[in-house]
Amino acid sequence: MKVSEEEGEINATTTASNVENTKLKLKSKKMKKKQLVKEAEKADKRGVCYLSRIPPHMDHVKLRHILSQFGDIQRIFLAPPDYAAEVPSKRSRGSRDQLFAEGWVEFANKSVAKRVANMLNGEQIGGKKRSSFYYDLWNIKYLSKFKWDDLTEELALKRAIKEQKLRLELSAAKKERDSYLSKVDQSRALDAIEERLKKKQKVEQDSVVQVAKVIRHFPQTKSIIAANGKESKAELSNDILDAVFGGS
Repeated sequence: MKVSEEEGEINATTTASNVENTKLKLKSKKMKKKQLVKEAEKADKRGVCYLSRIPPHMDHVKLRHILSQFGDIQRIFLAPPDYAAEVPSKRSRGSRDQLFAEGWVEFANKSVAKRVANMLNGEQIGGKKRSSFYYDLWNIKYLSKFKWDDLTEELALKRAIKEQKLRLELSAAKKERDSYLSKVDQSRALDAIEERLKKKQKVEQDSVVQVAKVIRHFPQTKSIIAANGKESKAELSNDILDAVFGGS
């Protein structure tokens, strides 16, 4: 009886703990959902401004310091310049000192972002006269219905396009290299064949010259000269003639 009572208590405790865990999970899900809803509402209230040009020597810290006096800033993204797309001979000293080419600034309130863009666009940046961008002008525009997530998607798309372009360029360079190496091998093979033919022709020419130069001398028997100074012809004996012609 005692064992059964203890098992019943353990089962009851386990059931109660499972129920509490389930409640906690549901509560955490509701809290996360509420947080997501609040974040979505805050994101809808935010506004993004686009800077088409970033002055030389300016970074995100200096930019935040200047623009934060007009409103609460959430996030800043500055894109570095693409030197590969520029013509090297036309790059000025200012472009070499330029750390970033363009940028995006997210304000906590879209109305503030819109007001800042309308107020600063085309105006002198100012600040301290010792700063390198004191005489530069603002190139800022408010992006209507543009969210930060759109920026991340756009950047991901640009990165994918850039990687694909790089892969295509590498593939084309590899094909060109393979074609060049194949032509080099063919040229070497043709040169080797031509060299062998030249050697063969030279050997044949040398053998012909040697044959032409060899003159063989054969010993000749001297003719018999008669006493009268004329060559005497060998006379056949009568016995031989009789044997051949059957004479008696």
